[in-house]
Amino acid sequence: MAKRLKSSKPDADRAEDDRRVRTTVEKALTGIETGGDAAVRKLSEEFDGFAPAAFRLTISEIEAAIQKVSAREMADIRFAQDQIRRFAEAQRASMSDIEVETIPGVILGHRNIPVQSVGCYVPGGKFPMVASAHMSVLTASVAGVPRIVASAPPVKGAPHPAIVAAMHMGGAHEILCLGGIQAVGAMAIGTETIEPVHMLVGPGNAFVAEAKRQLYGRVGIDLFAGPTETMVIADDTVDAELCATDLLGQAEHGYNSPACLLTNSETLAKATLTEITRLLEILPTAETARASWQDYGDVILCDDHDEMLRIANDMAYEHVQIMTDRDDWYLDNMHSYGALFLGPRTNVANGDKVIGTNHTLPTKKAGRYTGGLWVGKFLKTHSYQRVTTDHAAALIGEYGSRLCMLEGFFGHAEQCNIRVRRYGGVNVPYGSAAEVRMGKET
Repeated sequence: MAKRLKSSKPDADRAEDDRRVRTTVEKALTGIETGGDAAVRKLSEEFDGFAPAAFRLTISEIEAAIQKVSAREMADIRFAQDQIRRFAEAQRASMSDIEVETIPGVILGHRNIPVQSVGCYVPGGKFPMVASAHMSVLTASVAGVPRIVASAPPVKGAPHPAIVAAMHMGGAHEILCLGGIQAVGAMAIGTETIEPVHMLVGPGNAFVAEAKRQLYGRVGIDLFAGPTETMVIADDTVDAELCATDLLGQAEHGYNSPACLLTNSETLAKATLTEITRLLEILPTAETARASWQDYGDVILCDDHDEMLRIANDMAYEHVQIMTDRDDWYLDNMHSYGALFLGPRTNVANGDKVIGTNHTLPTKKAGRYTGGLWVGKFLKTHSYQRVTTDHAAALIGEYGSRLCMLEGFFGHAEQCNIRVRRYGGVNVPYGSAAEVRMGKET
């Protein structure tokens, strides 16, 4: 039976945190709905101390920002974007339009059509998340989205140069210097100067994630990508330093970033707790990582790999780093997670920044019903049908007539009956089910 050597804060405390966030977001979105640009400007001043003449960057402002990025940084951004583009293009190539003739004269098909406008949020409050621009903007561009709006908060009172460069290189058509609730609210609701989009994507803090949740339905969203979560599944094939480093590497994201170690080795569990204490004395971002680890850190000691697998699938964490003697077994049997990182040679930071898979992933157990952001999220699969012969029109009409009457839909039945009359030459009494003529009894 699993034993917790360290536990995070109780669910009741987390629920109270969520309630406060929910109330704040609801008030802000209502303000944007009624106040437009003025409300957005007030929120930007309140949260970011930033109120420029316009939040949309001009071409000259974009070019000026890019000039501040070093040649080395630009080369690194290009390398990362090349990796992400290659994988996104391969994913897009796996999605095909189809058309099939199910019976003679009946043609069915579907087309994959890009969403027509997308708002990509790029976090930049505590850390400037340059990589998030690649993950959302570039992937939307590969999907063929015709209008891509990208927004990130100001950093030290100005647009962050590397974020602007990544957005521009990724294919953004409009770039906003706007953060938090006010950014996603403005992109989804629209203002006097910002045309609303059809879909919101991108990660963010608890307030951004809640804003996306409240706006869902008005616009589409990629998924609920809230505060980052990381899980390390390890046995005695790895050491405590590696486990502790991988846990704290994600805990530094924010004060409420869950990090969990699942292991069947009590020796490793205790050693990792000791190693975390040591690393928190030297990690430059220890203030944030320590707060996360104290309130949202877990160490769970399991009897065996089967129990580790069961708990991992139940917790459905965003990032799952697996370092065991049976990594492929976990790959075959894990079903609820954001992304897997298999073996000690890779790590979550690779996925966050450069390796090519997308880092916008499901949190708060959303991995039970959705995967992460990918090129397919920007595509809508729409079906169509065509009937090309009189015989097929009458045959399908007969079956449709009877099935509609089975459910009591007289108007539906008449849509079918009129085709039986016109294309099959059969006088079906109005409001009646068609008799078996064209089709065979089965």
